[in-house]
Amino acid sequence: MLANSSLSCTATTMSAVPCAPRACRYDHERLGMPRRRTLFPWIRNVTAIVSASASPVSPNQMTRGSTHLKMYQEVAKSARQKFTQEISFQSKDKDISLARALLYIAAEDEAFISFNQEVDARSLLKERKNVSVPPHPQEWDNVEQMPLSGKTITGWIGELDMIAKEVEAELVSREIGCHLAEVLDAINLVLFEFKGFKRSSVTDSMCSYLHTFLSTGSGNAILLSIVYIEVCKRLGITIVGSRVGEDFLIWPQTGNPEELFRVTEGHSMFAIVNGKCVEDPRSRASDLTSGSLLGLEIATNRDIVGIALANLIRLHWKCASRLTRGLMLTSPLRHVQTTKELVSSIHGSNVPLLRPQDLRLAIMASERLLILQPHNWSLRRDHGMMLYYNREYGKAVQELSICMAFAPEEEAQVLEPFVEKLHLLRLESSWKSLGHSGQLTVT
Repeated sequence: MLANSSLSCTATTMSAVPCAPRACRYDHERLGMPRRRTLFPWIRNVTAIVSASASPVSPNQMTRGSTHLKMYQEVAKSARQKFTQEISFQSKDKDISLARALLYIAAEDEAFISFNQEVDARSLLKERKNVSVPPHPQEWDNVEQMPLSGKTITGWIGELDMIAKEVEAELVSREIGCHLAEVLDAINLVLFEFKGFKRSSVTDSMCSYLHTFLSTGSGNAILLSIVYIEVCKRLGITIVGSRVGEDFLIWPQTGNPEELFRVTEGHSMFAIVNGKCVEDPRSRASDLTSGSLLGLEIATNRDIVGIALANLIRLHWKCASRLTRGLMLTSPLRHVQTTKELVSSIHGSNVPLLRPQDLRLAIMASERLLILQPHNWSLRRDHGMMLYYNREYGKAVQELSICMAFAPEEEAQVLEPFVEKLHLLRLESSWKSLGHSGQLTVT
């Protein structure tokens, strides 16, 4: 969360750190390398499957069609590849561009949505002969040329460059030196006063992309923090952050952290930077001191990308399950006792109605997050359950089986009967598709 846009700073020395981002939510777990266990017999090679499931893949709906459909296919595929290259573990974390990683995410999702719109338009033309043909969009050779809210990826990167130049111009107009406090004060003025950026309570997943935030000036806390970090980076200022309980705190890197906690006008500089969360007695952030701050593990750029992806997963799932309020991904794991019950829950009238496009977007975000965290068992479990809800039973069995290799014993015991029955259901469907009758049973 970033500080309120109305906050202003008057400090003129390096001893006073002005307004900077408030706390952001850190929405994914960081787990160590787990121990392995024996998988189901239909899963042969964990390492190979982990790599395969985390590699770039295009959505199943993207079948071959017209030139424009192929264009969307290629853009989506290229965007995933570019994203993977940007966050590759062979690259140094400090060289990862948060902005580019998030813009590649947006480009892939936009291509997927445009693909579906094109398919819908073609279906409408076949049904209604008197409907006029909509104009085709301009064709692009690659993802870098794809427009996102009127600008290419390079254009949005240039927008961040322009914000940094505005900050520099503001500093020149003040005829001051480049002290940290003054630079941050100018950044706050440009972002919150001139540009009007503000944190909003975002419920629409389509408003959770970087280009949307830059074009509208309104978005969730993590996007505002990323913009702040990117602008500071262009000005030679390093902003660091760390997970503290439910919050993600960020602050300017300094060799004198005591100054962050010095109280002026009733508030410490650290509280001004991170907002009310450090003053809330219910928050673990309220117990931080300059000494304990040094003991926190600084989040990497990959971690921050992971936060943005976790937010997308949550919002897309919320949109997908809007008609079934409160639906949990893991609900089927607790209630299905027999194969018959599982078949009934899938084919019966009580099956939840989910929005397919939003569900697929959640799955795509989960695929990207698995590239970053291939051994996160809870993430892989949730990914497998989304595939189950999307009726991709074979892939769901594969993902949930891999999850069992990394999950704690008690979680694996919950997963095992469900995966066995889901695997049997898949086999039964194949059995009946071949014209056989009868029902397979677990012995």
